[in-house]
Amino acid sequence: MPVRVFVTGLGIISGIGKDLNEHVTSLYHSRPGISDIRFLDTHLKGEIPVSEVKCSDEELFGMTGVSSHEAYSRNSLLGIIAAREAWDHAKLGTRKKRRTGLISATTVGGMDQCEKYYQEFLKGDSYNDFIEIYDCADSTEKIARQLGITGFRTTISTACSSAANAILFGARLIRDGYLDRVVAGGTESLTIFHMNGFNALKILDKQPCRPFDANRSGITLGEGAAYIIIESEEAAREDAPEFIAELAGYGNACEAFHQTASSPDGQGAWLAMKKALETAGIEPGQIDYINAHGTGTDNNDLSEGIAIQRLFGEHIPPVSSTKPFTGHTTSAAGSTEAILSILSLKHQMIWPNLNFRDPMPELSFTPVKELITDVPVNYVMSNSFGFGGNDTSLIFKKVKQE
Repeated sequence: MPVRVFVTGLGIISGIGKDLNEHVTSLYHSRPGISDIRFLDTHLKGEIPVSEVKCSDEELFGMTGVSSHEAYSRNSLLGIIAAREAWDHAKLGTRKKRRTGLISATTVGGMDQCEKYYQEFLKGDSYNDFIEIYDCADSTEKIARQLGITGFRTTISTACSSAANAILFGARLIRDGYLDRVVAGGTESLTIFHMNGFNALKILDKQPCRPFDANRSGITLGEGAAYIIIESEEAAREDAPEFIAELAGYGNACEAFHQTASSPDGQGAWLAMKKALETAGIEPGQIDYINAHGTGTDNNDLSEGIAIQRLFGEHIPPVSSTKPFTGHTTSAAGSTEAILSILSLKHQMIWPNLNFRDPMPELSFTPVKELITDVPVNYVMSNSFGFGGNDTSLIFKKVKQE
């Protein structure tokens, strides 16, 4: 029998809230976090909306307790806040010490700070604290230091599937007996490079994103961090304060169809979802809700929609994208949406696909338009599909409290 993996802690910060409770409130009241750019210094301010965390860097330093004189990126500060909340939620500071690892996902790393000093660096400033924190692993090390994790720690960067892959990798390390518990997730702050890169691809919507809408025009970028604590059944049963959910299944496929685009037939998405079902040992009909990747681009929504139709046939469960709430948090999207999926299980609710109006003629289903309450939600599938066709699906299962 494979080792069962349970979720015992959650931590999140994004455009719709600074902690878990604020996220529940925003979801319940259908309150999105998308607005005009406030904190990022970019020429796209006033032109392209985003979902920023509603805190300045100075406020984030205050929330972490880290000195603002130290070289910390916004990325690291967001990660510390979310990871610490997950750590405290699982009460790991007071529980038996076990083999504990940290798997953190990010793509921009410390870019938000080092890009401010890049010109000075080129002019001969050969040493600069902020240039030194450019590397993606810097945020991982800073989070580990704050949590006191000195064992296994690593950084994953597979674009928009990064944080989902961090959770998948953590589960495999637990199931294979290498670790007892893992802090897994991702962190991503908005940067100038970030904005310019997606703008160059011409996939940024000038209005809040509209996933699965016939008139969708692209993504809305977001920022944030989200981490979950996953533990082996043995470790969790000994002293975990709560079994929040079970990570029942996971699947990853890398179809490598194109550098940025998904395949027209959704082969990679189909494979990832199919593998997740096989790992969980369940049938498609047992999925009660799909938290879709749903970016709002022409390519992704069509490709993912076709894959969903292929796998679920005529019995497609409720589908929605939560990106109109949080924006697309790119490398943190997998864990951000994993937590929103777990909250769906915990509160027995299905979150709406905000801003949806017109069905896509190519698809047989439409996403959920209004909050659905008081429904049996036992299995949720959370999809995260990245550039290069690196596609990952996670399946979370409701657990009965004993």
